[in-house]
Amino acid sequence: MRFISDLDRRLFARVADSRLRGAHPVLPGLTHAANHGRLWFGTAGVLATVGGRTARRAALRGVGALAAASLASNTVVKWTVNRRRPVLDGVPLIRRLARQPWTSSFPSGHSASAAAFATGVALESTGYGILVAPLAAAVAFSRVYVGVHYPSDVLAGLALGVGAAALTCRWWPPRPQTPAQARPRVSAPALPGGDGLVVVVNRQSGVGVPGGVPGAAPTPAERLRALLPAAEVLERDPGTDLGELLDRAARRAAERGGALGICGGDGSVNAAAALAAERGLPLAVFPGGTFDHFALDVGVPAVEDTVHAVTQGDAVAVDLARVSPLPGDGPGGHFINTFSLGMYPELVKIRESLEGRLGTWPAAAVALARVLRTATPMEIEVNGHRRRLWVLFVGNCRYAPEGFAPAYRERLDDGLLDVRAVDGDQPLARTRLLASALTGTLGRSRVVATRRLRRLSLTGLHEVDVRAYDGEVAPSPADALVIEKRPGALTVYRPAEPGNELAQRARTAAATAHFRRAVLRR
Repeated sequence: MRFISDLDRRLFARVADSRLRGAHPVLPGLTHAANHGRLWFGTAGVLATVGGRTARRAALRGVGALAAASLASNTVVKWTVNRRRPVLDGVPLIRRLARQPWTSSFPSGHSASAAAFATGVALESTGYGILVAPLAAAVAFSRVYVGVHYPSDVLAGLALGVGAAALTCRWWPPRPQTPAQARPRVSAPALPGGDGLVVVVNRQSGVGVPGGVPGAAPTPAERLRALLPAAEVLERDPGTDLGELLDRAARRAAERGGALGICGGDGSVNAAAALAAERGLPLAVFPGGTFDHFALDVGVPAVEDTVHAVTQGDAVAVDLARVSPLPGDGPGGHFINTFSLGMYPELVKIRESLEGRLGTWPAAAVALARVLRTATPMEIEVNGHRRRLWVLFVGNCRYAPEGFAPAYRERLDDGLLDVRAVDGDQPLARTRLLASALTGTLGRSRVVATRRLRRLSLTGLHEVDVRAYDGEVAPSPADALVIEKRPGALTVYRPAEPGNELAQRARTAAATAHFRRAVLRR
């Protein structure tokens, strides 16, 4: 320990004696800007505003990791290891801070926050992580440069920050930067300028900004008309039946020998996918909802990605899952992501009734609290076996991670149903499930059962009032359902190089330039 302490002091003295060209006033300014996380909150704001969906996820994870690292370093470790700050005699006066910190020198809280934010960003996007990492390294070094930390304090802070960012993965697994695999590219028509493409824009999906207002962001329909001038764009107005509009669009696409397009959330994509598979049409998915799970999994996180794929004719074949009731027992349906019975559909119903007043996330929290307090298990037969369940989840293809928090898929063509259930016969099942979620151990929870099947039979559903397809709640009048796969039933446009960040940025830049030229021509 004495050797390490001596080495620490020698390194500190060497930095104090150094005269780094250009370091002043940059490093003292950085260390001041990073006080209370201001620098990182500002960086997160820039990422969320200027970047796309991936940048927003990166900013959110970075801030979450920063909060965890700051809590651990400033309220736990500093009070456990009481180390004196370095003696400032060898540090030039011009470098010293106006107000010297009085807390323990070990570890460096600034370094922990910097490393946590940069690592959190990098977990979601390598490209953005590379941009942020030099700034984080400069902040960490600045703590030694201004004389408030020893090098070992900084190294410990960096390690703590990286660990805090890695810990966030237990509760919120990062989405892979490469999309789900699918069957090799299938034949789909290339539609230069969108010629032959008929797109339905669901204006009731997600949260949009009204167009036609000076300075306002363009609406999805305006962007599509500018990027694909030869495409036919149909907008769904309030009160218009989405199914009828999609049917009209599919007929027009078939007449033109082109493709069906949909701009909306997962519920809208569900309706369009079922129709496209039935009519044998390729589907162009333009993300326009709140979550866009299918668009992210298939590899079209931005409108520009789909535009590129449509004009080039790049596509893949993905699985659909079909839900069939007994003859005369109500309508069936398809799903592209998930199907569920039990607590989750009830949660969605309550959330949808509240989110107009509270917003999506607060409404979801209130709905979860209500459901956990009032729900009762359902008794149904699963493949002929009587089961008492809180929730039944069925995924179209295998989801990751394990447990009851599915986040993404690594394949969209595995021919399997991912069946997960929360056992209602387990004592304190809801409490144990919540505890597993809070501790990040859902994958090992004994109240969650998981199976991979090709076909699932559900009977005895007479007491089940609602079911959820791809996040949309519908009545459940059927007493029996059969869920099975339709392998490779849907052809979906996606770029030949999905998940390539440089290619995505190039497509976005080119599309933005094209959009600006189109606006100027008007």
